[in-house]
Amino acid sequence: MRARFRILRATTIALASLLIVGALPGHAQDGAGQGDGTLQPGEMIPAGQIPFYHDWAQSPHAKADARAFTNWYEEGEIPEDCARCHSTPGFVDYIGADGSTAGVVDRKAPTGTLITCAACHSETARAITAVTFPSGLRVEGLGSEARCMTCHQGRSSTFDVDDATIGIGDDTVGPELEFINIHYRAAGATLMGTLAGGGYEYASKSYTSQRRHPAPFNTCISCHELHTVAPKVTPCAACHEGVSGRESLALIRKSKADHDGDGDVTEGIAAEIEHLHQRLLAAIQAYGRDIAGTPIVYDAHAYPYFFIDLNGNGTAEEDEAKVPNKYASWTPRLLRAAYNYQFAAKDPGAYAHNAPYVLQLLHDSLTDLPGTDLGGASRP
Repeated sequence: MRARFRILRATTIALASLLIVGALPGHAQDGAGQGDGTLQPGEMIPAGQIPFYHDWAQSPHAKADARAFTNWYEEGEIPEDCARCHSTPGFVDYIGADGSTAGVVDRKAPTGTLITCAACHSETARAITAVTFPSGLRVEGLGSEARCMTCHQGRSSTFDVDDATIGIGDDTVGPELEFINIHYRAAGATLMGTLAGGGYEYASKSYTSQRRHPAPFNTCISCHELHTVAPKVTPCAACHEGVSGRESLALIRKSKADHDGDGDVTEGIAAEIEHLHQRLLAAIQAYGRDIAGTPIVYDAHAYPYFFIDLNGNGTAEEDEAKVPNKYASWTPRLLRAAYNYQFAAKDPGAYAHNAPYVLQLLHDSLTDLPGTDLGGASRP
């Protein structure tokens, strides 16, 4: 009952923030305002009359029961480090649309606001054309997709992994080492490739930069619906045979090279990524058991994702996937591979966002782990 009340409260707060139409410039409705088409701050209009409200309500940005918005209910407020992307007040604060300093969140945000119209629809938000990624690398000259990448960029980079492992031998267990997590839905980092440095990039290798798809489908907002954020499927079908729905997008492939070494060059590029991803986990587990000295398992839904495999069966059981049992036998080599495994795992659209970059990361992680034979697999 308490959980249901919290979700209802979140929806109510979010709806209230949508209805403060002073935050929605240029969206006056008939019969509202003072007769001149202008809405005054604080005026309210029915949700059904808010432009694109029903589209937004179908999006992940409006999912009031999602962990992305409910995680802080016990505390009652969202900390500054998280508020930027998990609340409308935090995002507004971060971009400086509330008059505060841009590029930093100055205060905790209340829970329950979701990501509403007021986050992206302001003059300040519209003026954003550059994004600084966690690596410190900055990409200029972006369009409206800069608003998307302000949050969808992850929270770590190559440099975080290098900083944590400096001075430790590649195969030496560092008691102070902990798993470094890219975070969820870092599509912007995938899209920009080495321009963002979101994946772990091995020093001796070169990496592709921004994904280049023929215009006009080369930005976040040209490939995703603006308010539902669902992929635009119909335009893809014009050039890609066999595309009939969202799931079929994973069947698209242009490369004729065999990236996973299985001899099949007709399967979708998503399958090539998935096969290498599976091989990387197997290699990580072999390394943990044979070299780091502690068996390791992975659970995509339990923080901090990598745990000690207590019974050695290779699967994360319920009693294993708990924080007290987190994996603690990290070596720099294992940490690098695990970081890239998570990078690929947490962007389900990686095959579309920048397949060459993700394939390169997986290839290099596998190559770096001792005893791995990639056979005829081709690195992009």
